[in-house]
Amino acid sequence: MHKLFLKLDKLSPARAVHAHCDIPCGIYDPHIAQMAAHTVIRMNTLIGELQKEHEKDHKDHNHNHMQEHVHKMTRYTLVKEEHAELCKKEVRVLWGDYFKPEHAEKHPELHELVWKAMKLGSKARQEINMQAAEDLLETVNKIAEIFWETKGVKTSRVKAPYPTGREIVVPKL
Repeated sequence: MHKLFLKLDKLSPARAVHAHCDIPCGIYDPHIAQMAAHTVIRMNTLIGELQKEHEKDHKDHNHNHMQEHVHKMTRYTLVKEEHAELCKKEVRVLWGDYFKPEHAEKHPELHELVWKAMKLGSKARQEINMQAAEDLLETVNKIAEIFWETKGVKTSRVKAPYPTGREIVVPKL
């Protein structure tokens, strides 16, 4: 049976299709990567605030206060790491399933931006590093601009309605 399918495939090869969910649904969007990058920034901010609070109140810490501090720090760190990885995953999906060779030819910086997003996502996971988080968002925003341009959609950079106060790239519809 296997040999028969191989012969049929040679006579009439199947057409390759690509999609983020392995079904050619055609639904791609950089928004999740952008949201994840904003979350990484927010968690860095919360970690920094928690550290300052801990240093300021260090003398008055009782056992319950220390437990609360450790709990919050653990949660903020976990969320930061999860969202840095989510950002990387979403960029990989765009890179592997959406962007085509003609997109990379028209936007030669795309290779470098994707590579940079992967490296920054890892750095943002490994460290409490606001600069890495901000650079990750900026890189993802540039990828979003290219993404929408490949679809013929104009974009705007606007201040996101999130506590980060940073920009997000949105399509002009």
